[in-house]
Amino acid sequence: MGLTPAAASMRGGSEAAKAAARRQGRVPSGRRRQAAALLLALAYAAAMLVVFLGGGGGAMRGRRARAPAAAPPGSVYRSHLVFERLLPDMRAASSSRPGPLMTPHYKKSGKRWVPCISKRLTQSALPPSNGFLIIEANGGLNQQRISICDAVAVASLLNATLVTPAFHLNSVWRDNSGFGDIFDEDHFIETLRKHVRVVKELPETVSVQFDHNISSIPNMRTKAFSSHSYYLEKVLPKLLELGAVRIAPFSNRLANSVPSNINALRCLANYEALRFSEPIRILADNMVDRMTKKSYLTGGKYISVHLRFEQDMVAFSCCIYDGDLKENIAMENARERSWRGKFHRPGRVINPEANRRNGRCPLTPLEVEMLE
Repeated sequence: MGLTPAAASMRGGSEAAKAAARRQGRVPSGRRRQAAALLLALAYAAAMLVVFLGGGGGAMRGRRARAPAAAPPGSVYRSHLVFERLLPDMRAASSSRPGPLMTPHYKKSGKRWVPCISKRLTQSALPPSNGFLIIEANGGLNQQRISICDAVAVASLLNATLVTPAFHLNSVWRDNSGFGDIFDEDHFIETLRKHVRVVKELPETVSVQFDHNISSIPNMRTKAFSSHSYYLEKVLPKLLELGAVRIAPFSNRLANSVPSNINALRCLANYEALRFSEPIRILADNMVDRMTKKSYLTGGKYISVHLRFEQDMVAFSCCIYDGDLKENIAMENARERSWRGKFHRPGRVINPEANRRNGRCPLTPLEVEMLE
């Protein structure tokens, strides 16, 4: 039997209401399933975390966490601990028997060591100068001293007039001292006058050619340990052409093997021409006098040690000492400041423990004291 329009309408409305009710019933059920899945995932993650942290469970139950492997002997700086353990014995030993300064272990025999200045040095009249040589001595005081001696030799080789060397402003020392602040400049010039011409600055007639700017003088970028023939073949023609040449930096720019008369000039510069300035000599005399007087237990004998434990050396060694994280960061910054990425190049491996085992770590003042 067919339904009347009114009945059909009522039936359709009833079915729509039931469908809506079913949809409303499904929504809470779906949310419950999602919440349950989320809780299961969190529980699984928590269980895995417990397992990996050694908390037991499953295959890891009963297994102990592995202790970190001990560093090989000599890999870690422990000298401060050794010193504390040995200090009582060191004090007892020093009070019961003479110290090492009082007991000569090796008696020297044979001829005494003498400076290498010899009769190879001639004192003939100097020929007219070929021009002016300007060099920049870089590095620490020892490297600067070597550079000055090499500059004297090169000036003689080129028959050039040497301008007293300028010192490179080191990023570590930050010392802007000039030649005359460290060395006796007049004594240097006078000692060398029969062998090499030396002036304190460029003459005005030459300086004006380069707009009174040393940087305008061509820089002959010479390779390390260049032979004397290189200077004659490459540098001398430029010197004759321009009247002045500059070599910067100049550290280790002359080979060790050179003619004997040139090597003798190196010795003359090192042993006689280079003398510290008067204020430094006075300070040194006072220090030696004080150390001699305070060394009464050893008859005035003492040992002077250059520790060489400096920021740049420690940073370059990549060694780790007993400092904290702040010290390690400071050393990393020092490496980056002085060598700009050299220690982070591809393939570069830094192993502080291996460096210490192989004896490549600078000795601390404490370690030097224990050796004495």
